[in-house]
Formats: sequence, C-alpha cells, structure tokens
Amino acid sequence: MAKDKTPAIQVKTYASHHVITQPNPLKKVLRRAEEKDLDDPIARAEAALEGLSGEFKSWMDTEADRLTKAYAAVLKTGFDDDACEEMFRAAHDIKGDAATFGYPAAADVADSLCRIIEHAPDLEKVPAELFEHHVNAIQAIVHDHTKYDSATVAGELSRRLRRVADDYLIQVNRNRPEHLEAILAPSLVPSDQP
Repeated sequence: MAKDKTPAIQVKTYASHHVITQPNPLKKVLRRAEEKDLDDPIARAEAALEGLSGEFKSWMDTEADRLTKAYAAVLKTGFDDDACEEMFRAAHDIKGDAATFGYPAAADVADSLCRIIEHAPDLEKVPAELFEHHVNAIQAIVHDHTKYDSATVAGELSRRLRRVADDYLIQVNRNRPEHLEAILAPSLVPSDQP
C-alpha cells in the first residue's frame, strides 16, 4: 500500500512579507469526539482527590511525625549530613503536600523551616528554639486542624514564624550577598496571602 503524498508547503506572497503554511499530517489521524463523550480530566482529578480526602489527615500526621523524628535525630546527633538531609526532606515534603491536603499554614511553616536549613551559614549556631517552634507549629497545625478558629491562629503563627526566620537569616547572611539576595527576593510570604 502506497503512502498518501503529503501536500506541499504553501507560500503566500504579500508586498512586505511571506506567509508559509505547512500541512498538518496529523489531520488524518485526528478523531473528533462527540460533545457527550468529552472527558474532563480536571473533574476526574477533583473526584479522585475527593475520594482520597479521608486519607489526608493520616498522611499529614505521618509527615508531621516524620519531621518530629528527624528533629529528634538532629537533637541527638547534631547536624550531621544525614540528619540535616532528613529534616530538610521532611519539611520539604510537608511544604509540597500540606496545601493539597488542606493544611496551607503547615506548608507555610515548613517553607520557613526549609529556608532556615537552606540559608543559615552554620546550622549549629541557629537558636534551637527557632527549629523547635517550627516543628511544634507544624505538629499543632496538623493535630488541631479541626478545632474552631484554628485556621486563623495557624495563619498568624506561620506569619510570625516566617518573620522571625527571615529576620534571623538576614542578620546571619549580611556578609553573604548571594544568600541575602535569595532571602530578600520576593516570595509568597504568608502575610501576603488574603
């Protein structure tokens, strides 16, 4: 069976320019769907998330506990590479998952903790209370999420922690312009959110 010959490229000439139209070889294999047969991938994704939403609380509990264990390991062994990496990964995973799971304030606090780990020049010199407050805030947000007015309190807590963390990072990085630039760069700070 011989292949159909592909139509040639068409060139339309105008006074000041040319328009080149290339034939679309995919037109032959394209199938039009009836309006009733259209698939809505967004609706399917939302339905899938709704079906999984009962699991979100246990997943967030697991992630928060993982962060607590990583912080406990840091307290026990100090900021060796493995402990630091695990604490960063745990915080980073919360940062990425929490908003999807319905815990946006936990995502903000985890982002602040990631910034500290990433930009502090010496993690051993970071006040222990700064780490402890971040870890405890995430635990409180995850475990008290269903209580009345917890969203307001969690939002205020995440804004304050971010301000304290940023103030600390600006202070310790004042002689490190490459880090200071990253710290001062505009980002979605919890106080910027409605």
